[in-house]
Amino acid sequence: MKQVVLLLFLPFLAAPQIAENATPELQRQTPSLPEQKVGPGDLISLAVANCPELTRNFRVSHDGTLALPLLKARIQAAGKDPSEIESNVSDALTKEQILVNQVVSAAVVEYRSVPVSVMGAVKRPITFQAVGPVTLLDALTRAEGLSADAGAEILVTRARDTPDGGPGLVQRVPVRGLIDDADPSLNIRLHGGEEIRVPPAGRVYVLGNVKKSGAFAIQDGNDTTVLKAIALSEGLLPYANKQAYIYRREAGKNNRDEIPIELSRIMDRKSADVRLQANDILYIPDSKGRKMTAQTLERIAGFGSATGSGLLVFR
Repeated sequence: MKQVVLLLFLPFLAAPQIAENATPELQRQTPSLPEQKVGPGDLISLAVANCPELTRNFRVSHDGTLALPLLKARIQAAGKDPSEIESNVSDALTKEQILVNQVVSAAVVEYRSVPVSVMGAVKRPITFQAVGPVTLLDALTRAEGLSADAGAEILVTRARDTPDGGPGLVQRVPVRGLIDDADPSLNIRLHGGEEIRVPPAGRVYVLGNVKKSGAFAIQDGNDTTVLKAIALSEGLLPYANKQAYIYRREAGKNNRDEIPIELSRIMDRKSADVRLQANDILYIPDSKGRKMTAQTLERIAGFGSATGSGLLVFR
């Protein structure tokens, strides 16, 4: 009667990495892994009683199979759990009349088939293996959280499960709903193969007769307005012009459009506040009416953004 023993071990991220020729005795010192399907690139430890040729580690090939000594046929491993691999190896040994009444054990020593990549506006971009239950918040925690310039959305890309592949499926997860509102439906389960990208927040540029000209990140989606931008720039200097200008580049255009706004009426609450979009330039001339061209303002704003400080000094 065939006997099967299933051993599972922690991956290389949670334990010292085990060499491919490590002995089963060394591997048994490692705690158990959650059981999951094997994939290409994973490292499998086999132990067959009274058969040293098959008692060592084997790497699953790119086509998902194991090439084992003594066996003519390759063993299909991808998509199977370790207990199924044990049965397949045992059946192959019996079929090819190599061993009878064998004792086979299989263990996953290292996973490489379930990578999750976290990149963009996070504190430590990372790629890790999704071993066991892993969620979006788990992945962000491994990346040490969002950076200060993170935008309002997290993009989770999954490969299409079709033979011809094609562009990945992208799910947009709002940061506010996931973290601030703690919506459990947004804390999606990760299975490996996902790419998590956190785009940096868009910026608005405030120049002219303000206390602190600069490039300011839009942290609240589409809720950034002229008054909020002035508050970020620490307010107006004396003798600010009653009229200000927004310079905005529309999609497909090379030049920015100039949008005049009645700043004094907005400040006096006589007109509605005006929303700003990412990459807008808000320019507030002084009372002398000195007004710069859009090209000059764009060069100044671009320089401030390139310096990394986000601060521009312009009077």
